[in-house]
Amino acid sequence: MKTTVTTASLVLLLALPAAGASTGETYSPHVDNPYPTNVYWGDTHVHTALSGDAFAMGARLTPDDAYRFAKGETVRANGGEEVRLRRPLDFLMVADHAENLGVLPRLAAGDGSVPATEVSRHWTDALNEHPPVRDILLAEDLDAYDRGWQLLVSAKPAHGADYALDESFERSLWEEVIANAERHNDPGTFTAFIGYEWTARAAENKPRMIHRNVLYEGGPEEARQVLPFSRFHSSDPEDLWAYLEDYEDRTGGKVLAIPHNGNLSGGNMFALNTLGGQPFTGAYAKRRSRWEPIAEVTQLKGDGETHPLLSPTDEFADYETMGSFTAASAKGDKAAPEPKAQSKGPTAQQDPVALAAQSYSRSALKLGLGQEAQFGVNPFKFGMIGSSDSHNALSTTNEANFWGSNGLSEPSPYRAESRWESNAAGYAAVWATENTREALFSAMRRREVYASTGPRITVRFFGGWDYEPQDAMRPDLARIGYAKGVPMGSDLTQPPGESAPSFLIRAVKDPDGANLDRVQVVKGWRDSDGSLHEKVHNVALSDGREEDAGGQVMPVGNTVDVQNASYTNSIGDSELAVVWTDPDFNKDELAFYYLRVLEIPTPRWTAYDAKFYGLTDLPDEIPMVTQERAYTSPIWYSP
Repeated sequence: MKTTVTTASLVLLLALPAAGASTGETYSPHVDNPYPTNVYWGDTHVHTALSGDAFAMGARLTPDDAYRFAKGETVRANGGEEVRLRRPLDFLMVADHAENLGVLPRLAAGDGSVPATEVSRHWTDALNEHPPVRDILLAEDLDAYDRGWQLLVSAKPAHGADYALDESFERSLWEEVIANAERHNDPGTFTAFIGYEWTARAAENKPRMIHRNVLYEGGPEEARQVLPFSRFHSSDPEDLWAYLEDYEDRTGGKVLAIPHNGNLSGGNMFALNTLGGQPFTGAYAKRRSRWEPIAEVTQLKGDGETHPLLSPTDEFADYETMGSFTAASAKGDKAAPEPKAQSKGPTAQQDPVALAAQSYSRSALKLGLGQEAQFGVNPFKFGMIGSSDSHNALSTTNEANFWGSNGLSEPSPYRAESRWESNAAGYAAVWATENTREALFSAMRRREVYASTGPRITVRFFGGWDYEPQDAMRPDLARIGYAKGVPMGSDLTQPPGESAPSFLIRAVKDPDGANLDRVQVVKGWRDSDGSLHEKVHNVALSDGREEDAGGQVMPVGNTVDVQNASYTNSIGDSELAVVWTDPDFNKDELAFYYLRVLEIPTPRWTAYDAKFYGLTDLPDEIPMVTQERAYTSPIWYSP
């Protein structure tokens, strides 16, 4: 195993195990750490049988199952197989849909708690006609599997029906959600957040998702004072923010919202107008920035960092691309912009480039610079995390141990061919002082977080004005990073004199995963004309590679044996570290910088399925190799 920078103390500093051992003693935090020394891994977006769409697609596992699984216990999956994580998570939020929370399991159970109406009787009958999900997973052939899939999916509309529920029913389910999280929350060892998903849609029309997950910092005392805010109340984010503000005013607690699936929003997630079609105002920008400090940028339904339409010169832009911009427009029928030609804002609502710019995170960060120039506040100033959006209660992102997006897509001989688009991602990494609700929430609020498509790559990223090259080799890198600058998610202000910002960077491979290919700095900026730009800098390359005169880099190589679903760590490095200074810095231009850390190529989950089930004739379009990655929260510069 190779490394660019190696010291024993470095490994201890960056790769400390985040989860503490359970001793039965009352947890007491360490008070002598002035800055975060541990990175905690978790998922803020897991659905269970309490979510109507999950139940309709075969989920029968409960929130209790989801928490036990996340903590490393063995559970029996929806299809009947035993499953567990190789390594437990440090935190989890079960984010079941607020809309008709818990209704479908009650209908199927026939316990009489849902009012008896024509609607409830219709869907009760439909659900009772469904075969067990195990029978579908064990179908005799692909056609039978697809028929079973269609039968179960036909009941998905049940989760949006009107069941004439009263407040007592909603209260009982919310109490159940709170109790589940409270039962599994173990400060210092495992954090269980109380929360849910607000499943709003723009114009009530798919695929125009503008969903947010609502995450509460506090416990039962605060959460019991409210009920979840659902799409049935409003699909306007401004109304959600008003609810969040009322919650904090009423309870003294803290809460935030996490947008996700911008890639499936049809240009609505990061549009430069309100849901009602009005242009942004400074007040709107301030509210959005206040309540949405982080965004989920990679998950089962595709990766949302960027898109080939938006970043045509970025060789790694087309990664697990899913959604509205993957057909003709992504194949070149619509001319892509030059890298430095993104306008100040979209001008044609049906232009796929403009709509994509309002759907992906990198372009949204750029659009935010334009808004900051106009209002003095950046509405799209968000940190980046990953989470799974699992609809089977199982948070699995390991390509070799991927249990699908819902009950019907748990392992079977058929899913690789019929559901290959699913992305085995992602996780949230949080730099915090301790594993508690308060510390993790504080880190999310200050955006000291990053996204991973699954591997637990450890990443440090600091910005300042006087880092020196030797700082990258220091065993006390974190101390130097905080002392001389600011961490990911923070702001740089006016430089001393004519200095350009320098960035202290280190990435360490997942101890159980693949070596690293490279570390890149992605820069976005707004020039004096108001145009928005981006550039990807290769700042640390494995195997001694260097850029050529044209800025190109030889590929790291590929050791993947698809037939055997295997690879070797004979290429790449285990660690990459560098101090990088922006060579094109202009102190008068708004800018942001974030890291993208790439692993060497590894087998995708489809390759593991093909090997396990002996699948030899899968269509060529199905990808068998992936190159997993991590994205840090940006560091912003404002003149």
